Amino acid sequence: EVQLVESGGGLVQAGGSLRLSCAASGFTFDDYAIGWFRQAPGKEREGVSCISSSDGSTYYADSVKGRFTISSDNAKNTVYLQMNSLKPEDTAVYYCAADGSGRCFPYDYWGQGTQVTVSS
Repeated sequence: EVQLVESGGGLVQAGGSLRLSCAASGFTFDDYAIGWFRQAPGKEREGVSCISSSDGSTYYADSVKGRFTISSDNAKNTVYLQMNSLKPEDTAVYYCAADGSGRCFPYDYWGQGTQVTVSS
């Protein structure tokens, strides 16, 4: 059974940091790209970042460049999203997703999400 389980969300003050984790199981992790998305109330889902587990290529939305860092621990089948200098506009439910093409689109599997709330 394929599973993607996000963790690490919470409440943080503006300027603070959080590290999200996405633990994957049920598929060959090294063959997949893992992406992070977020969705705030009343807004469309937004792609935040992606990493290709095969060559480590990374991609970031302009809104998070320089503040967020994505990384992968293939031995643990886990992808992390380090979020620094958080802003209230980063408040959203964050989801991770897995893409079997390795190209960060489209995505085959999705996690349930973890809430991130940034207070001003």
